[in-house]
Amino acid sequence: MTVAGKTEILAGKFLPIYLEALRLDTIVDFDLYIKMGYELILYRAANLPFTEKTRASLLDNMVKKLYVPAESQERYQKYIEANIDQIVRDSEIPEKAKAGIVYDSTKMLVKDVLTSPNLGENVRRSKNMVEASVAYIVSSQEAFHNLLRVMSFDYYTYTHSVNVCTFSVAFARHLGYSDEEYLNHLGVGALLHDIGKTRIPDRILNKRARLNPREMDLVRKHPQWGLDILQESDIVHPDCYYPIIQHHEREDGSGYPQALAADDIHIFGKIVGIADTFDAMTTERVYQSAVDTFPALKTMFALPDLFERTLLEKFVLLMGPTEIGSI
Repeated sequence: MTVAGKTEILAGKFLPIYLEALRLDTIVDFDLYIKMGYELILYRAANLPFTEKTRASLLDNMVKKLYVPAESQERYQKYIEANIDQIVRDSEIPEKAKAGIVYDSTKMLVKDVLTSPNLGENVRRSKNMVEASVAYIVSSQEAFHNLLRVMSFDYYTYTHSVNVCTFSVAFARHLGYSDEEYLNHLGVGALLHDIGKTRIPDRILNKRARLNPREMDLVRKHPQWGLDILQESDIVHPDCYYPIIQHHEREDGSGYPQALAADDIHIFGKIVGIADTFDAMTTERVYQSAVDTFPALKTMFALPDLFERTLLEKFVLLMGPTEIGSI
């Protein structure tokens, strides 16, 4: 019997996964551990089928989560991506678990993308994951709220990317856009909106003090760099480029990199610009404490020239239950 201690779990040597992530009658090519007290015990070795009997036994013993060794994370991620469509459309999976699987697997995917942004395969994987995420978000009124419940609000580029994608697709859906292909293009662009930051040194991205003019100039290049990366791969639809190049453009023309204003900004750029700003304000960062939803929205409303007013009002209604009049 193989046993792992609590310290190994905390040290990130094991990845917790939802039981519902495992599909019946599939071959699981990674070891599965279960938690007993403060220890993890090998429950099922790799390359064995996951059957109804296996799942029933775990449910009978009140096991809701399993653990995968960190060195098997890549295999687990590929397993999830191969089965994500079925997971999203499986009505028997509890909604909270479904949201957790979608969110966690998208985070792991974005980590891969940011590690190898020029790898076309990672961009293709992003498209497939966004399609599954969009299918989930449009599946019910509660899907977005379920994703909110499992979101991480500690800032990392990969969590921020997933959050912005989630907010953007849900916002577009709230605005009345229902065509899934249209939402997929928005979602891919939103998920990859900060891909250009892979060309900026970590010491600048994680700097606690105010950036100097040279550093700020470098940061302001990331939308163009992101567009360059995606155009080089030539894999995604051209509409996916708008969130990447325009998410820092502002209604009054004060944004960057092109100083576009009002109607010159594509609706995707406007949506992702609002989602990006809101998430940046409500997540914990190395140089800035997170603020709650209401103060963040109030601050955004206090800057009337930066965002299209009617869109901002509708974003408030999405995030509710804040009254617009109180802002």
